[in-house]
Amino acid sequence: MDMRAEKERYTYADYLEWPDDERVELIEGVPVMMAPPQFIHQKVVMELSRQISNYLLDRPCLVLPAPFGVRLFEEAEDEPELIDTVVEPDITVICDRSKIDKQGYKGAPAWIIEVLSPSTGSHDRSVKYKLYERAGVGEYWLVDPESKVVQTFSLEEGLFRTGDYLVGGGTLRSATFPELTIDLDRAFAE
Repeated sequence: MDMRAEKERYTYADYLEWPDDERVELIEGVPVMMAPPQFIHQKVVMELSRQISNYLLDRPCLVLPAPFGVRLFEEAEDEPELIDTVVEPDITVICDRSKIDKQGYKGAPAWIIEVLSPSTGSHDRSVKYKLYERAGVGEYWLVDPESKVVQTFSLEEGLFRTGDYLVGGGTLRSATFPELTIDLDRAFAE
């Protein structure tokens, strides 16, 4: 179904009407269809989510893997017809539970991880990078399971600053949770 043929600009009100079995993000009023993830993608998402979730036990923050809708720019008083951006990050870490509702999350999460795939890599590196920076996401990781590369960014004074760039495995620490060490060898294991 080509939704763009029907309307020039879509909103969150439209998004709420779309079928649950289709993965679609809404980027500044334009629907972006998402292909089903490959096995390696899901394996990396689940392992990273597990490690982060284990660390967050008994802490106020929580980790949620996709599909989970994040309305980056929504304010408390916004009506669905005014919202034009809804993303589904591969991994979302949220610390302000007051922004959770039955549809997802309103605002910028503390940490987002996107696991790259051939169909989403350039989108995650450019479009989503700019959206997350503008929204004020505190930390952003790009994880490429094929090349076993992880690139991290931390928000400083409204802009992402490049952090670690790790190739091939090893461990990384989160800027948001400095005591949390992520074992990438385990995430990238065959």
